[in-house]
Amino acid sequence: MDKLISHIKSLISISDYQLEIVLDKLVEKKFSKKENLLYINNYAHEVFFTLSGCVRTYVSDFNGVEHNLSFAMENWWFGDLQSFLNKTLAIHNIQALEDTLVLSINQEKWQILIQEVPEFVNYLNILFRNSMFAQQNRIVQSLSLTAEERYHLFLKEYPSLAQRISQKHIASYLGITPEFLSMIRSKKNK
Repeated sequence: MDKLISHIKSLISISDYQLEIVLDKLVEKKFSKKENLLYINNYAHEVFFTLSGCVRTYVSDFNGVEHNLSFAMENWWFGDLQSFLNKTLAIHNIQALEDTLVLSINQEKWQILIQEVPEFVNYLNILFRNSMFAQQNRIVQSLSLTAEERYHLFLKEYPSLAQRISQKHIASYLGITPEFLSMIRSKKNK
């Protein structure tokens, strides 16, 4: 819980009483490496805060090829927010890439926090804003940078993540094949 407390306090001012209300609504859960936390076409009944480990959000195309949309490691929130907030079917899968420990919150407790703790709403607004900016940047980078430039930017922005996940997953996230990523990496090492 200390990681979440630090994360919240790094973004907003919140009283100990209100922080206790937030923490009381969260449940600690463990997921094993390769375990799915959510499957496409199921309902997302909870969202998560990563205490340790790493997960990926991905979809599969009609040929069964998986495409990584995002990763979440320590101190990151993740989940299918569209499914969670709108109570619709999930549009992607979420899988643990490592043994992962999370804090989860369900829809009912989420709504209680929104009603009872205005500071939590401020915290969420900051998270949603930052997430929107990151997604916009990713779209612009996908359209305007070469694969090599995207790879180098990924290494710069997520140096520890690049050491923790497979090249196959990095390639998928970048929208290239593992073979092409291997060529980029060998060119960099020359």
